Amino acid sequence: MRQPRKILACVDQSDYATHVADYAAWAATRLSSPLELLHVIDRHQEVASEIDRSGSIGMDAQENLLERLSQEEGERSRAARDQGRLFLNGLKQRCEVHAQVQIDTRQRYGQLLDTLQEQESSVAMYILGRRGESALHTRRDLGRHVEAICRQIKRPVMTVSDDFKAPKSVLVAFDGGKMTRRGIELLAAYPNMRDLPIHVVMSGKRSNESTRQLEWAERVLTDASFDVNATFIAGDPEQVVTRAIAEREADLLIMGAYSHSPWRSLLLGSRTNDLLRASQVPTITLHL
Repeated sequence: MRQPRKILACVDQSDYATHVADYAAWAATRLSSPLELLHVIDRHQEVASEIDRSGSIGMDAQENLLERLSQEEGERSRAARDQGRLFLNGLKQRCEVHAQVQIDTRQRYGQLLDTLQEQESSVAMYILGRRGESALHTRRDLGRHVEAICRQIKRPVMTVSDDFKAPKSVLVAFDGGKMTRRGIELLAAYPNMRDLPIHVVMSGKRSNESTRQLEWAERVLTDASFDVNATFIAGDPEQVVTRAIAEREADLLIMGAYSHSPWRSLLLGSRTNDLLRASQVPTITLHL
């Protein structure tokens, strides 16, 4: 029997890790999926603090220095692994309180994006913070990994930015394209989501085709026993989405990413980042 795809939560040792873990536990429960907490240690950052001056000293001293640096690197690696193991175990215990699903932990050396791509075939959804450990030392208000992951990962990616609040209403920024149609189908396939009102909002230039697509989205969700409100709202997509979230009190946003659609100006580059910065609700981006 094929194993169900997992919820993969990407955590680092920052204050944002608990937000990610809490939303991951919620998503795993709602999607009836196993949960894995992943901590990636960047080896390059770990060893960058040492400066190798071996070229300016004698041969014996150079060998002694290289040996000492190697020992220190090994000690730092062991300390990082031990600290990471304790960190993951604490998050696992936190998730076990809220999620009655299988929960595993994994710690890896490497680059985050590469690690996520390696596991893509076994993942139903990735969850990560919009900010991370580096935000404690910089003014960056959007994590350096977020855009690259949302562009290159072909699975849904949920980004979170604040304390956990169980979603009670979902807004889908729908454009009628392949990605957001797939998002509607994925949503309809999860019966544990049926108690959440779904607001489907479409923007751009209204046409017979857009009306047909909006009716299709409403029909798919209604046939799956969801409570659906489907609306076409004229105006700038970024403003439409931001206003609709507030007016409908939605606390989960689903939208496509990097598509050739009426939402293109919103879903490319800086305007996507602007919406992620402005939105206080968790956002699932689709790049299928």
